[in-house]
Amino acid sequence: MGHEHHDHNHVHTNNKKILLLSFLIITVFMVMEVIGGYITNSLALLSDAGHMLSDSISLFIALMAFKFGERSANNNKTYGYRRFEILAALTNGILLIGISLYIFYEAIFRFINPPEVASTGMLIISTIGLIVNLLIAWLMFRGSDTKNNLNMRGAFIHVLGDLLGSVGAIVAAIVMMIFGFRLADPIASVLVAALIIKSGYGVTKSALNVLMEGTPTNIDIHEISETIQSHSEIMSVHDLHIWSITSDLTALSCHAVVDQNKTVKECDIIIEEINHMLLHKSIQHATIQLETNEHQHDGSLLCCMEEPSHTH
Repeated sequence: MGHEHHDHNHVHTNNKKILLLSFLIITVFMVMEVIGGYITNSLALLSDAGHMLSDSISLFIALMAFKFGERSANNNKTYGYRRFEILAALTNGILLIGISLYIFYEAIFRFINPPEVASTGMLIISTIGLIVNLLIAWLMFRGSDTKNNLNMRGAFIHVLGDLLGSVGAIVAAIVMMIFGFRLADPIASVLVAALIIKSGYGVTKSALNVLMEGTPTNIDIHEISETIQSHSEIMSVHDLHIWSITSDLTALSCHAVVDQNKTVKECDIIIEEINHMLLHKSIQHATIQLETNEHQHDGSLLCCMEEPSHTH
């Protein structure tokens, strides 16, 4: 368990370092891109700069979420502040959707009356942007937990959206330079915005599922019930609830029926064995109430034990 705890702390520290570095790089380039988009009159560049602004904000929020999440649990916040990470992910998702809708809105006017765009300057700036985004995406993918941590995944998707925005701007600039096709600029913006809004919806949906205490998508509640009942002393399971505290902390509570009265020591052994089984099913925090057949509906308690804190 100590090894798992060390690994978690190592990943957590890496997440913060990568976020801080990414925040600094993106903020500097975002300022450059705003100036470049204004000078070249490119919506593709300005929309990408707007998205990078949201990146800058979202990465800062994600970084602060990790910092707040380190605060210890207290009497008012018994699980600590770890759900700040989910709130940050939700904020990121909403920002992604909002920026995409704004790009769609701006693109309408560009389709009606395509303006003159300085395509050469647009190509240079968007190429630099692509290099910057590739670097940050690589750092995040290699050095942080973009798969399991919803907060990091939201930040990573923001960067991927930027990367796509840069690719779209490059393609649009080349098309305008070769063919003089001005509509390439708003078309590239709309295509990128469509991809961004899809990703934003996914992050928002996942964050809301956590906040609504829905069953995590990687957990099969029937499989968990069968796992508990596979213990030789357990006859049945009811009142089973599984929810996420945050991306890497899944909790469970249930009532489990045993065939006869047990001593407290026997209860402890049964629950410890079940907790060990559940850890292999990605359940890190379990509270199990053991009951006998005759007591399972009257609310009386046979014995109950919460998983030791060192397994968190």
